[in-house]
Amino acid sequence: MKYDYGRYEPVIGLEVHAQMKTKSKAFCGCSTEFHAPPNSNTCPVCLGHPGTLPVLNKNLVEYILRLGIALGCSIRENSLFARKNYFYPDLPKGYQISQYDQPICSGGYLEITGKKIGITRIHMEEDAGKSLHDVSDSVSLVDLNRCGVPLIEIVSEPDMRSPAEANEYLIRLKQTVVYLDICDGNMEEGSLRCDANISVRLKGDNAYGTKCEVKNLNSFKYVSDAIDYEIKRQIELIENGSKVIHETLLYDPKKKITVPMRSKELAHDYRYFPEPDLLKVCVDSKWLDTIKETLPELPYEKKKRFISDYNLPEYDAEVLTQDKYIADYFEEVAENVKNYKSASNWIMTEVMRILNDEKISINEFWIECKNLSVLINMVEEGKISNNIAKQIFSEMLKIKDRFHPGQNPENIAAEKNLMLISDLSEIENIVTKVIESCPEESERYRKGETKLLGFFVGRVMKETGGKADPKTINEILLKKLNIQQS
Repeated sequence: MKYDYGRYEPVIGLEVHAQMKTKSKAFCGCSTEFHAPPNSNTCPVCLGHPGTLPVLNKNLVEYILRLGIALGCSIRENSLFARKNYFYPDLPKGYQISQYDQPICSGGYLEITGKKIGITRIHMEEDAGKSLHDVSDSVSLVDLNRCGVPLIEIVSEPDMRSPAEANEYLIRLKQTVVYLDICDGNMEEGSLRCDANISVRLKGDNAYGTKCEVKNLNSFKYVSDAIDYEIKRQIELIENGSKVIHETLLYDPKKKITVPMRSKELAHDYRYFPEPDLLKVCVDSKWLDTIKETLPELPYEKKKRFISDYNLPEYDAEVLTQDKYIADYFEEVAENVKNYKSASNWIMTEVMRILNDEKISINEFWIECKNLSVLINMVEEGKISNNIAKQIFSEMLKIKDRFHPGQNPENIAAEKNLMLISDLSEIENIVTKVIESCPEESERYRKGETKLLGFFVGRVMKETGGKADPKTINEILLKKLNIQQS
């Protein structure tokens, strides 16, 4: 059966959990280290032992305030923590410390291409543990290291209308938390997790359809794919005369489908009530002003500056600022180059190609900024050609130690005799030799077949081993061929 998908409009909102980069947990002093042995980063507080009392981590509050300010949110002067009650095998207290009707941040927006996505609320909470089901066929194991790890939850308005908009929103949000240095944005390690609320309605309708929530999406691709599948699934249900059930779903990336997890809970199911063991969170204007003054440059601000200060095209500025650390690398390279566009080109092509091939971050890239600057300047100064520069770059890549003197491009060029021929008389002699060795082509050129100039340039480049400036070769060839022609 063919379904008329074009009659419908999806309505999408995202709930994103971001793990804060604090060294200790939200309400105790246990480490938040990701790779620690199972159940080693625990204590009576985060394990929920009777008689223990939580103590709020001040950095958690400062980090959420950074994001709230950056997204233009209203900051609540006094906010409360609440107990959110539910049973999970990896939640030993039987409740999660979160915020309910008095979140610390509300309102605000995040801008994507062509529109603003509203922010409903941002609140603080703690993480639960992790159940491990793939260690054994007969039992499940529980790792409680993540219990009490500080999270913030960013809840958007249902303002997105396509998987592409949802994907861009998530990318922009990740950029923002990384630039603010409050979250590393690593989705594979669970530092950033997304729940997607999806419904569909006929185009032109104002009322929302019945929404379903797809939980625990941990990659940009899974977010897009799950939303795309869920939109189609709901439309097909409606077209077949069935109803969409309000439920919580999981996404199966192997089958590329969503599957029911449980019926959707409502707020009263969690039996929220104020956390009796924690005081109110009080944020005064002085604290807010201090945080505002120390906020770092945000992605859109950096992009504008790259365009104005470095005279980069908008596309280059967009690519370079998508990753804060690539932007930082570019700026370090740009400090010592004569042509900013050349620095941009090298990073967007050669450097990012290696990052993709090696599946590494720019922080793991082993060519030091100053060495890349030297290589770029050698091309700009006419000491080497662009092709030779790529040869030298390949040699630099072989030494995976950014402090090794063997990475110096000038040393590599000297050792391998790769510097361009600077003696014009030597180039002229080679050009003359090439012309004389190709009488047939010379004759055709003299008769007007000027496209053969490229043939002669290639022959001269071969004779010089690529060590002559193509522009210089062109000038000498034109002079000598035109003399013969006259």
